[in-house]
Amino acid sequence: MIQIGNFFFKYRNYVFIFLYLALFIPSRSIFDEATFGLGYYKFPLFIGLTVTILGQLIRGATISLAYIVRGGKDKKVYANELVTNGIFAHCRNPLYVGNILMLVGVGILVNSLLYVLVFIPLFLFIYQAIVLAEEHFLRNKFGSQFDAYSKRVHRWLINPVGLGKTISGMHFSWRRWLVREYNTQVIWLLAITLILVFKYTHWQWDTTTRNTWLIVILLILAVYYGTIKYFKKSGKWTKLL
Repeated sequence: MIQIGNFFFKYRNYVFIFLYLALFIPSRSIFDEATFGLGYYKFPLFIGLTVTILGQLIRGATISLAYIVRGGKDKKVYANELVTNGIFAHCRNPLYVGNILMLVGVGILVNSLLYVLVFIPLFLFIYQAIVLAEEHFLRNKFGSQFDAYSKRVHRWLINPVGLGKTISGMHFSWRRWLVREYNTQVIWLLAITLILVFKYTHWQWDTTTRNTWLIVILLILAVYYGTIKYFKKSGKWTKLL
């Protein structure tokens, strides 16, 4: 599993591209009109958006409170220190938990039974392998310090006890959230936009209205991406992180 994890860690960005493209593979629905009535689409809409937004909020809180080097080094697992504060004091892998919720949420939003039953379990297997590879590295580097951390903090479940105190007791860097997360945010929001525009035909908007909304949202995302990238490259925000 550790070797598998190291492999997927190296190519994990391509895995995400594959998983987002898989959202649009034709599939049977999770919720359908025969079972849930005419308003069946409201179920995947509400549940999917709730779950996926929760995932992004978890990622945002994690990144804003305590930064961790997520990209590894030379496409290999790497850490120069063991981060145990912020959300990491309540869960060992909160960023991965956020990613899982984001993908589960868009899978529900697109109302794809195939995605939820096949691609999400595949994604969970990949993440479990990556985490085992990371833990192998951390245990070898930090030894008893990591063992003690593992004993008091769960690998996947977020312990809510004292979470409010943790958040209120630390500086929340929203700039770091935007600078470190804008790529993920734009891809995620683009996926949600395409799902809502092309999958949710129940609102009975005409082609012109649909295309207009699509263009407006794409322009907003492009401006957002360009603005945050400018602040990042200029160093006007990064020096404040």
